[in-house]
Amino acid sequence: MALMHVNFFSDVLGMCMQMDVIIPQRTSGQIGMEGVDGGNSYPTLYLLHGMSDDHTIWQRRTSIERYANDLGIAVVMPTTHLGWYTDMKYGGKYYTYIAKELPKICRDFFPKMSPRREDTFAAGLSMGGYGAFKLGINCSETFGAVASLSGVLDITMRDWNNNDQFWINIFGQAEEVAGSENDLIHMASKLKDSGKPVPKFYMWCGTEDFLYGQNIKMRDHLNSLGFDLTYEESEGDHQWKYWDAKIQDILKWLPIKK
Repeated sequence: MALMHVNFFSDVLGMCMQMDVIIPQRTSGQIGMEGVDGGNSYPTLYLLHGMSDDHTIWQRRTSIERYANDLGIAVVMPTTHLGWYTDMKYGGKYYTYIAKELPKICRDFFPKMSPRREDTFAAGLSMGGYGAFKLGINCSETFGAVASLSGVLDITMRDWNNNDQFWINIFGQAEEVAGSENDLIHMASKLKDSGKPVPKFYMWCGTEDFLYGQNIKMRDHLNSLGFDLTYEESEGDHQWKYWDAKIQDILKWLPIKK
């Protein structure tokens, strides 16, 4: 596979941004692995980072390039700062950037990336799990499958700490969140009634994770809506040793047409 470090300009955010992109490459002379050609049109996974990290973290904490090598897919790892994949109340339009602008930029830069919904996926951990599910629920016409690891899946359960300005800048006042486009429980119900296509969902959370309760709530809600959900849990908390293992399961779960 080829690894590309891309610096580019976002018109939506009005600033230079960064992403690392893994692209399929057929090879025969590499020691220890043989590259797989993605063909004329290959699937793409948008792999999202958590709160404390950036576009480099999946490569630094996992072997994502090696894991994806045999699948013939592209993996896009963008930086999104602390924007919470949200059009902030007071700040940048990070949802519009990640849901609308970035896929177009990637397909312009890398024409072999498939434009088809069934070939476009998102996954992430913690804050990135929120982002991935937000893409699947709010932008289901673009994303055919989404996966969350230890995701923040019910932002209404967030402790606003007496209206902490950090969270107000992102989501507005606490009372503005429930029933908004940032409330994934609410938006999943709207998706059910919308007639729009519904993606496949994958969830994992450790039973000792501080976000476990949110994940159980989302699991039960998606099941009540009749959505196609693969749910897994196991012993564990909020650590990379679990996410490194589970991203491999996500790659196996993705509906990639061989």
